[in-house]
Amino acid sequence: MMDVLNLALPFFGLIFLGYACGRIKQIPDAGLAWMNFFLIYVALPVMFYRILAKTPFEKLANAPFVVATTLATASIFTVSFVIGLALRKGNPREATIIGLAGAYGNVGYMGPALALATLGPEAAVPVALIFCFDNMLLFALVPTLMALAERGKMSPGAAALDVVKRIALHPFIIATVAGVVAAATHFEAPVAIDRLMEYLQNAAAPCALFALGVTVALRPLESVPWEVPPIVLMKLVMHPLVVLALLWVLGPMPETWVYTGFMMAALPPALNVFIMARQYDTWVQQASGAVLIGTLASVVTLTTAMLMVKMRLLPHVLFQ
Repeated sequence: MMDVLNLALPFFGLIFLGYACGRIKQIPDAGLAWMNFFLIYVALPVMFYRILAKTPFEKLANAPFVVATTLATASIFTVSFVIGLALRKGNPREATIIGLAGAYGNVGYMGPALALATLGPEAAVPVALIFCFDNMLLFALVPTLMALAERGKMSPGAAALDVVKRIALHPFIIATVAGVVAAATHFEAPVAIDRLMEYLQNAAAPCALFALGVTVALRPLESVPWEVPPIVLMKLVMHPLVVLALLWVLGPMPETWVYTGFMMAALPPALNVFIMARQYDTWVQQASGAVLIGTLASVVTLTTAMLMVKMRLLPHVLFQ
């Protein structure tokens, strides 16, 4: 319980600071434009790159584990996307962000610290694999679906080119690929540059959480958006169950890897759901609500998952 609280309370503190500043100062929403640019094009890509670049490449090769966890994320995204289409009257842009909220856990800010604190350093490699392949999957799907949603405004050829460009040039995709290449080639940045990237990586989470608080202050949640609870349920309950099912089908696997996959799937919706909602200016208020409500609910669900891990309660048939 204390591990979860020690991780969650600083998150809520930064959100509250942003909320308080937004309510007191009442700076227009447009004032967040440079903060959003900094997050999407500078701080978050650097964070993705450094995490992957510092993971030994030879350890990024457990194909059954990668297939199981990535397929689980893809399945939950698909189901959440379909639910989003039904709830938002066929709006594919909003359904895309809803799919992201249902499938994309907090694998960047909360995941590594939580997994390593609970399972030890043996969890580092499976955490890096989930981080890498979930990011590549979702950061390819979102630009693709957003481009296809606008296909009626352009020819099929132009639409296809737009999809490729949005994927290839998305800063998160570029950073993820660069990180994998750096790990494969054992590239190490000069000390001064690496230290600069470390500063930027450390700035990513505080700035994103502060921006979320400001956004909630400027667009207050008068009530819980009615489509948020089923999506939060998909993320906190269905995702870890699907991961366990696929690990069982493709296993058995090392015990630490199974427990890591289970815990990473149980994480609440990532702050990047809110950031990408802002980037595409769609489902923004609901996305901030999904992140906040999901994080609050995860104090119960994630604590339960941690207790199951510490007490080794998962079925032994999953393990090698």
